[in-house]
Amino acid sequence: MQRIVAKTLSFFKGIPGYIYLWLAIIIFGASNAITRRLTEIGSQNFVDGRNPISFCNVLFVGNICALLILILIYHQQWNIRSLRQLSWKDWLSLIAVAILSGALAPGLIFEALSQTMVTNVVLIGRIEPPLVLALSVWFLKERVNFLQIAGAIVSLAGVILIMLLQRSSGENMMNMGGFISVGTGEIFAAAGAVALAVSTIISKFRIEEIPLGIYTVFRTALGSVIFFFAALYFYGSNHFMDVFSPFLWQWMLVYGAVIVAVGQSSWFTGLKSTTASKVSLASSFTPVVAIVAAYLILGEVPTLAQCIGGSVILGGILLSQIGVRRKSHRQEEMAHTSSNSKEMDMRVGFKGI
Repeated sequence: MQRIVAKTLSFFKGIPGYIYLWLAIIIFGASNAITRRLTEIGSQNFVDGRNPISFCNVLFVGNICALLILILIYHQQWNIRSLRQLSWKDWLSLIAVAILSGALAPGLIFEALSQTMVTNVVLIGRIEPPLVLALSVWFLKERVNFLQIAGAIVSLAGVILIMLLQRSSGENMMNMGGFISVGTGEIFAAAGAVALAVSTIISKFRIEEIPLGIYTVFRTALGSVIFFFAALYFYGSNHFMDVFSPFLWQWMLVYGAVIVAVGQSSWFTGLKSTTASKVSLASSFTPVVAIVAAYLILGEVPTLAQCIGGSVILGGILLSQIGVRRKSHRQEEMAHTSSNSKEMDMRVGFKGI
């Protein structure tokens, strides 16, 4: 038995880091479509007139599953010595990141998923990388090359194209200053991307020296608590009545096993042994995986607006990647420091939890 276990561990250790990285990208890319599909299953199996697999239930229980996995991976970093090294400014920064990326952004993105197509949420969410780039240059004085700037501008133009071309669709619309009308789902998706972008800047500016384990566990734990009480405040005390429903947990075990356990562990394993340029390249394929997953899992066929805007966004991603490659050749950046690991963890964007 011990020999079998040893051989199994040896086999997994021998797998190249980029394999784990791409596996995580596929899982994270499919997470939005899987989430939407789970809520559809719940709507077909009401419990006392309620959907037991609501978006809030999926997000809250998914976060609990993620927290357990992260504690298992990083429990050794949570020691008195490490915690005492954190200043009150570090703790304030951690709280801000937890609110933005652990509670606000997921809540907004899940609300967007309930109101518009998964493909829309994915493509509109691509405003995050240009925002991060602009804020990094503005606040952090980060040096970027022309191709990175051009790629960000092209990607942003693609997002705007989607929002403009879809203004006449039959969705819930919101008037924007009397000039254009935008679907409320798209507004929530954009707001979630903004929250993630601001969180990334805070992470790069204030918490570079904080161990990755403390950072991820604290963000997930506090974000879950804040989301729980915020949902109770906005939706009422009965909102999480079905959080212990056997039917919910039956499906959340699948969600937790695939997206949380396999996805998170593969992602962090890949980060440990992969260069930052390869992480950036792999994460740039997340929207492509998400769109394919939406088609295969939900039968979502991209609209003309999504095809046009999505093509422009992909062109912007290509330009950005060329710029990143040129920059990384000069710097030879490796993903082995705590700060690089946190930055790359944020780079993939929303990961379904």
